[in-house]
Amino acid sequence: MTPRLQSALKHARDTRAIALGTGVLRQVPALFKEQFPGSSGRVIADPRTFQAAGADVHAALTAAGLAGGAPILLEDEPLVAEIRHVEVLTGQFAAGSDIPVAVGSGTINDIVKLVAERVGRPYIVVASAASMDGYTSYGASILYKGNKQTMACPAPRAVAADLDVIRRAPAPLLASGYADLMAKVVSGADWILADALGVEAIDEVAWSLVQGELASALSGPEALVGGDAAAFSRLVEGLMMSGLAMQWTGTSRPASGAEHQFSHLWDMEHYVYKGEAPSHGFKVGVATHFISWVYEQLLREPLDQLDVAAACARWRPESEVDAEARQIFKSEEIQELARRERAAKHVTREELADQLNLLRTVWPELRGRLQRQLLPSAEIRRRLAAVGAPDRPEAIGITRERMADCAWRAQQIRRRFTVLDFALRTGLLQDILARYREHGDE
Repeated sequence: MTPRLQSALKHARDTRAIALGTGVLRQVPALFKEQFPGSSGRVIADPRTFQAAGADVHAALTAAGLAGGAPILLEDEPLVAEIRHVEVLTGQFAAGSDIPVAVGSGTINDIVKLVAERVGRPYIVVASAASMDGYTSYGASILYKGNKQTMACPAPRAVAADLDVIRRAPAPLLASGYADLMAKVVSGADWILADALGVEAIDEVAWSLVQGELASALSGPEALVGGDAAAFSRLVEGLMMSGLAMQWTGTSRPASGAEHQFSHLWDMEHYVYKGEAPSHGFKVGVATHFISWVYEQLLREPLDQLDVAAACARWRPESEVDAEARQIFKSEEIQELARRERAAKHVTREELADQLNLLRTVWPELRGRLQRQLLPSAEIRRRLAAVGAPDRPEAIGITRERMADCAWRAQQIRRRFTVLDFALRTGLLQDILARYREHGDE
């Protein structure tokens, strides 16, 4: 384990141990025995992750006298983190006392995370790819009644991440994880906005965990593609730190902003391209580039001279926005979700005036903070392309027109204050999206 991860574990609520490095699979029995004394473990994997690491983990646990029931393979193709898998596995584990041993990445981890919560046991995850930041995060993203929902459940007690295994994972998984980590650049900018305007203060511990070495972790996409072990270690550490920060705060704020709202929206709308849903990281990466471009448009504005009265005059009552939402959201369930989330962050014209007057005062300093946090959108595009991640919406089948329309909907489905809310409240969102529709992000 790296010194940063060791230090970060002091702030984790659920995770007590992380083994990261080469040859880590050999350490799994000792890690298991340390964290679950007197218990036996049962491997859950899919056919690919069982071949990549699960068979070795089961063999090692068996040799150490720590294996419980036979490995369970989830063989659906494609495997989706849906509630039926959780219910079946819950029944299987409730009948015994084995500790779940998840071997896989996002889907396997989410399923097993919720199963462990339902049977009242901790679990361990053996990472098979650097594909997302959810290994160490609380909560599981599960398809339930047709919609992806984040269900409350603890993070794993222990994580084993063998770089030898992770470096052999399919290239799209690496690209997805890199894009998910790149999102922390713009989600950090969103938190800076919320902090400066008195909406949500930055938690310095969480900020340091995510942002402290972010630039280093993102600096070498070419080295990652080349399989460089040090670059992979930095990437995996960055993803783990994001999850630990979410454990610390109890929210996803440290690692998720406007860019994630696009991914959530597309999940809710069951968006598919060429017959399948793009990966979470690919959706987030495309949205990260778009949001960085939105920031560039805003940073050109002299907001210290904003006409507050005009912006407040344009501020629409909630009843009018709600009527429009019934037109732009096809699902009644999403309409109701949007109504609740908008209501949680709604401000009156008087409150808006106070916020915008504050903005006029702090804008020169705030603009500097944002410029230091952000990467140029062209550089984000270059790095995403270098690692093999989609670098523009068209790469996942999203037209410019649809991307702009999605910004309106994405802003409404989460109560979190982001740059989309900022642009809306300043009265600039409509013009920025019109510019995007006409000229794109060139």
